[in-house]
Amino acid sequence: MGGLRLFHTDLGPAGAPALLLVHGWGGDGREWSPHAETLADRFRLVVPDLRGHGRSPVPADDNTPVAMADDLAGLVESLGTGPVVAVGHSMGGQVANLLAVRHPALVRSVIALDPAHGAHGAEVDGIPARLAAYRERGARAAAEFVAGAFGPEAPRGLRTAHVRTMLGAPDHVIAQAYAGMYTDPGTVGIRPHSEAHLRLRTQPALTVWTSEEAAAWERGTLQVPGSRVEHWPDSGHYLHEEHVDRTIRLLRDWADRADRAADG
Repeated sequence: MGGLRLFHTDLGPAGAPALLLVHGWGGDGREWSPHAETLADRFRLVVPDLRGHGRSPVPADDNTPVAMADDLAGLVESLGTGPVVAVGHSMGGQVANLLAVRHPALVRSVIALDPAHGAHGAEVDGIPARLAAYRERGARAAAEFVAGAFGPEAPRGLRTAHVRTMLGAPDHVIAQAYAGMYTDPGTVGIRPHSEAHLRLRTQPALTVWTSEEAAAWERGTLQVPGSRVEHWPDSGHYLHEEHVDRTIRLLRDWADRADRAADG
């Protein structure tokens, strides 16, 4: 299978059930460090940097969620993990769902945390202006979004860490990835397209939203037995880092359940 050779870390027993932890737009795999280290006693944790991000190669073009999902398919196949629980935050949630739809044999189930799908209303109305800003100012404009994406109880330093990481992202990657989520032909980020795409997913899925409205909407899209949606009202967008222990419990419980179901 094609795709870029991604920088990644691989923790835990080689034969254990595998979790693939996917970061979001302008981030990198370091944000999953406490989760991976804690869960590596029972699971295999594969933590990549997506194309254009972190320590992975930076193509001149095609820095899109679809290409990122295909890269991950190549990584999973090359590592021989067997089907993974694909876990993604924000854009990484969209990438995880694209991986599940485009490469279903490689994905056991999906966990999407405040994913980049289901956009509607005022959010959609603002997409053209935001894309223009990202094309003009790149990571500097994106860092302004990141700075406002945390809840009041976010750990001290988390906002600064993400702003710094975003500012280090290549400007063209920021713009291409955003367009690849919402405006390029065939994108799945806007609600009607999200609904059509999610109907193609055949694996159980757990989605966690910080928006009550989004959680209610996605509950109406579920069709695979065992799928569910949760609402975490006490979180900013980076919920997995604002509530590390809670997220670890969520991942462990879901992965254990998936493992028991696979054993039949």
